[in-house]
Amino acid sequence: MEKIYYSSFDSPFLGKVFVASTEKGICMVDFLTPEKSFLKELKGRFPGELVRDDRRNGRVISQLKKYLGGKLRRFDCRLDMMGTPFQKKVWAALAKIPYGQTRSYQDIARAIGHPKAFRAVGNANGSNPMPLIIPCHRVIESNGGLGGFGHGLKVKKQLLDFEKTP
Repeated sequence: MEKIYYSSFDSPFLGKVFVASTEKGICMVDFLTPEKSFLKELKGRFPGELVRDDRRNGRVISQLKKYLGGKLRRFDCRLDMMGTPFQKKVWAALAKIPYGQTRSYQDIARAIGHPKAFRAVGNANGSNPMPLIIPCHRVIESNGGLGGFGHGLKVKKQLLDFEKTP
């Protein structure tokens, strides 16, 4: 049985931030959610034994803290992305959006070779298991509207504003 290692830390900006990883890499990030909810979601997505291990997740925790402190613009950690081939294509495109910039759902659809699939891109964006690391908050509507965000539009706007601050 595979082990899933999880950790958390407190952020003044996003409250408690949770991280989970497998032997292959980071598999889930969440915030603004109770620990019980995070663990239930984690167990539902990734069958295996859940083990608290802050040392194993130390590198990604360090990077997330630096990001939230305005000192890191690009993550450099191994990922264990579990999703459909389409979702993985979308998530790979999201990971290429530069810090402080945005792209539209339509831009992402074009970038992955499915120019009419902007709604499907929105769905894949919404099921991103690693927000912040895979910056789904950087995807907006073509008309400049915020679109959606699993943690709420207020948080999405805060993240976008945060990244625009020098």
